[in-house]
Amino acid sequence: MSHLLLIEDDPSVRDSMELVLRRHGYDVSTAATGEDALALLAGLAGPTVELAVLDLMLPGIDGFEVCRRIRATGATIPVIMLTARGDDSDIVGGLEAGADDYVVKPVTAPVLEARIRAALRRAEPAGPGLRPHEETFDGLVIDRAGLTVSKRGSFIALPPTELRVLLELSASPGRVFSREQLLQSVWEHDFLGDSRLVDAAVGRLRAKIEDVPAKPRYVQTVRGFGYRFGPV
Repeated sequence: MSHLLLIEDDPSVRDSMELVLRRHGYDVSTAATGEDALALLAGLAGPTVELAVLDLMLPGIDGFEVCRRIRATGATIPVIMLTARGDDSDIVGGLEAGADDYVVKPVTAPVLEARIRAALRRAEPAGPGLRPHEETFDGLVIDRAGLTVSKRGSFIALPPTELRVLLELSASPGRVFSREQLLQSVWEHDFLGDSRLVDAAVGRLRAKIEDVPAKPRYVQTVRGFGYRFGPV
């Protein structure tokens, strides 16, 4: 049973979402404020939180800051943000803060549950198949069996979504992947307008693995097409 943390200040929305998630078999902890959520994550006894559903509009510490603080601790749990409107600035801001996915409220139970299932699958170990467990690309070491990434001997903590993007691209160095291909293979979405999820994840990934993110060597942009992994 996966343990989720639901962070939502509206009690009616929080209670209904908690009920739906529990009916789908999830164990759910709830918080009404960002401060409560961070305290829960820091000292929660019992099962480890495997995913957070986070409303952006919270009293006190808002959802953007909560997400930034979660990522600042090195926590790699998937974060699905809830936004009350499809405002690009809210969505982009949440993704840049470290969210893995987003859902616009009001959200139906099937949509939310599908996004949660997809995010939890991304956090599962990926089978190494016939590839070597560990591959080195110009100082960047990707361990496909252990699902770890290091550079020049230093471990790099990557949330599941960023790790999946890296695994997908590095599996075929030199191959160009469109945003739509990455969206479908990593996020399992079929709404192509969500390609900004890909760009945000790539931006966060570059900030962690590149020497100079503005001049990437590993995750390269092919203008008009998408992304490829180098050096080839």
